[in-house]
Amino acid sequence: MSSTLPILRRTRRWSATAIAALATLGLAACGEPQSSSADAPPPANPYGHIHAITIEESTQRVLLATHNGLFDATDTVPQKIGPTIDLMGFTAASDGTFYASGHPGPGTDLPNPLGLTKSTDGGKSWTPLSLQGESDFHALTVTNDLIIGYDGNLRSTVDGRKWSDIGPMSPTPYALVGNPESTVVLATTEEGVWRSLDSGKTWSAPNGGPRLLTAAFADPMTIVGVTPEGSVHLSLDAGLSWKGTGTEVDQPAAMGATRTADGNISVWMAMDRGLVKFTYDGTTLTEETK
Repeated sequence: MSSTLPILRRTRRWSATAIAALATLGLAACGEPQSSSADAPPPANPYGHIHAITIEESTQRVLLATHNGLFDATDTVPQKIGPTIDLMGFTAASDGTFYASGHPGPGTDLPNPLGLTKSTDGGKSWTPLSLQGESDFHALTVTNDLIIGYDGNLRSTVDGRKWSDIGPMSPTPYALVGNPESTVVLATTEEGVWRSLDSGKTWSAPNGGPRLLTAAFADPMTIVGVTPEGSVHLSLDAGLSWKGTGTEVDQPAAMGATRTADGNISVWMAMDRGLVKFTYDGTTLTEETK
């Protein structure tokens, strides 16, 4: 199956080197959702911007958290799920609960910003949990025991309601990368990849390795990451060490990954030219084609 669907990007603060690498790719800042007529035909780009890609553990659905809501992109034609919400942050727990943050869209009565919200029906409806009208988590992830988010402060919560600030020796992340079956969390930053073994309570500063812009767990030990220049790297020990795959790609705005039944790794990347699927067989990263 070829997965090539139109998108636009989001912007995030990054170093001069990364900005130079990304500037030619037409990043678009994400504001609050635009109102639209219910009778108007759907736009060629249904997403606005893709902020996060999550592979749902229980179903292996490819979920896109976008400026215009949540989409199931498992099949060639994406299917919208639930209301129009600008999902700036999105993550899925192992029990099927979704957590999100961002801004309400047309026809929703959710607070702005959303704070932390959750869905227990696959994204069809959302329930506010905490920090409504206060926080917009642009980076959000889960481990097997905590939810970790960044809204200008790095915070964690057990129940989604009571938060604890993490610091002062903690990263300022572009992306937070966790796995619901592990307590390892990575934070991609200008300095390099920070790593936590205890769900973000304590962190180890970068000590070598690639400087990644974004990354994704394929399983609790395997992580795929991409540098600002588009070099794809792989870790087989939960981010402790990395090796280059020898592959260069267009810089993705977001990515998701999963380990398939045949032992390969499927990777989805949101690029200017669309949502592109790759397969890594342990040696070569191959873009899928029709």
